[in-house]
Amino acid sequence: MMGLGMRFRALVAAVGLLFLAVTVDAVAETKVNSVRLWRAPDNTRLVFDLTGPVQHSVFTLTSPDRLVIDINGASLGSPLNVNTSNTPITAMRSAQRTPTDLRVVIDLKKAVTPKSFTLAPNAQYGNRLVVDLFDNAADAAPIPVPTNVVTVAPVPVTPVDPPVKLPPAPAGKRDIIVVIDAGHGGEDPGASGSRGQREKDVVLAIARELQRQVNGMKGFRAELTRTGDYFIPLRGRTEIARKKGADLFVSIHADAAPSAAAFGASVFALSDRGATSETARWLADSENRSDLIGGAGNVSLDDKDRMLAGVLLDLSMTASLTSSLNVGQKVLSNIGRVTPLHKQRVEQAGFMVLKSPDIPSILVETGFISNANEASKLAAANHQQALARSISSGVRQFFQQNPPPGTYIAWLRDSGKIAQGPRDHRVNPGETLAMIAVRYQVSPATLRNANNLKSDELKIGQTLTIPGTELAAKE
Repeated sequence: MMGLGMRFRALVAAVGLLFLAVTVDAVAETKVNSVRLWRAPDNTRLVFDLTGPVQHSVFTLTSPDRLVIDINGASLGSPLNVNTSNTPITAMRSAQRTPTDLRVVIDLKKAVTPKSFTLAPNAQYGNRLVVDLFDNAADAAPIPVPTNVVTVAPVPVTPVDPPVKLPPAPAGKRDIIVVIDAGHGGEDPGASGSRGQREKDVVLAIARELQRQVNGMKGFRAELTRTGDYFIPLRGRTEIARKKGADLFVSIHADAAPSAAAFGASVFALSDRGATSETARWLADSENRSDLIGGAGNVSLDDKDRMLAGVLLDLSMTASLTSSLNVGQKVLSNIGRVTPLHKQRVEQAGFMVLKSPDIPSILVETGFISNANEASKLAAANHQQALARSISSGVRQFFQQNPPPGTYIAWLRDSGKIAQGPRDHRVNPGETLAMIAVRYQVSPATLRNANNLKSDELKIGQTLTIPGTELAAKE
């Protein structure tokens, strides 16, 4: 009997060991293969590339400052080597706490506030664990409530030419603020070209050039949502624009399509359905209703009943959307002078970055990076400059006719400093470019640039754009 009992216990132990081995193999089959790092102005993002899903926990230690990441159900597949310069990280080390649990310890120069989450596989990557280290605790909090609205009344205009010098701005007249958003970034590369071009790199280069050009126009100031290769959440991008007091938000992208033959640039504004869903979302959040409509009127919604708040919010969204469509059409018309267009009119879609009820917003698809010819152009500095010039021209045209109150450009308009607006001229028999230039008191070079002419040769019946007096370039 005793022998039978011993054999039974041995059998149970063997089965237990076998079960444990099977469980270990099943749980620990996920490998941590690599870690990637991006530094943003207010945080450092670590992305651990995994072969499968995991559970994890994160906590901090002091004296000295450390961050501990426990990744359950995983083992280390290869060394975690990453460049930590210009980050709060001094070193990174790891060890298996058990055959199924990996611990990563990050030594820090100073305390940080961590946030972490996992991501399922997508087209570019497999499973990932993302850990954000925020320099300040406030930056790790949810996106704050917007407090003001800047709306711009739409008035259509036609294209105009580069600026001429005007008097300096009087004291107290602010710049028009254009916030430029380079799409994607960091671990999100966006679309890719056949020769390895990455959307996140191309659009950042265009955004930087656009910023340079806008900052060259007197009465304007351009700000970037991201200044380097790091990721910003979609709503975080619009919140950056709101914090910077944007009068206009321009998001720069490069399109992709299953067909490599697709080509052409596009401009998008928010769709009506997207606008409706966003106003409903804002009204559903009682916190968002506080001081939503700001600007000169400084209208608060927190003391209004739901119906009145809805009306005010809807008016703001409608004005913003109308302005978006108008500035979008001007930008599209100018882009059509330097590159083919995918569509001849501003398209509308529910892009998250366009859903600001208080800021006119457009998204510019500069071309199809999935098209080999367009990908090569998009990576070329001269084409990037031309695209930026066309966008800045459209923005300038819009605000020349629609300057926000209290701005230098509004002062120019109200004091008569902005002269005759742009107009069209149909070429008559016997007219030359020089004759037309004298008639309208502009230079032949200005006419050539405004109409993208390669020479002074004209055709009878040809329509020329005659630029009006423009906004001054910064000295």
